[in-house]
Amino acid sequence: METLITLPLASEEETMALGASLAPILRPGDVVALRGDLGAGKTALARGAVQSVLGPDTETPSPTFTLVQTYDFPVGELWHCDLYRLEQPDDALELGLEDAFADAICLIEWPDRLGPYLPADRLDLALTITGDAAAEARSAELRGGPAWRARLQAAGLLHV
Repeated sequence: METLITLPLASEEETMALGASLAPILRPGDVVALRGDLGAGKTALARGAVQSVLGPDTETPSPTFTLVQTYDFPVGELWHCDLYRLEQPDDALELGLEDAFADAICLIEWPDRLGPYLPADRLDLALTITGDAAAEARSAELRGGPAWRARLQAAGLLHV
């Protein structure tokens, strides 16, 4: 996996806009591993993706306690997962994630909790707080293989 692009994000709105920019290129079978510390903007990015497709009034709560929130996208189901509370990777199997990896778009917070079940063919998106947490400044590093490079170029996020 190579670093494809690193983007500055000055606010939560810009983090949501990045999610909105990714939404049109996502399709069933895609896994986006959302990495970052607590408060880095993982849920805001997922919210931006969901609301850009389903409308700004779509309720998009953090799945911290439910573990999974699902949404019906025009191209198929989207799973927004927060695996922070998983105690071991096998717990993910009880959620039905293996089937979702094949049939749904999966946005996964705390993907390291999946251990060996995290698909190799994925987009890694790491959010980092770059300054004073109150200022909301972040950066996003997107890592993936050649197929993700082409798709990010098609979305206008990556320039040759």
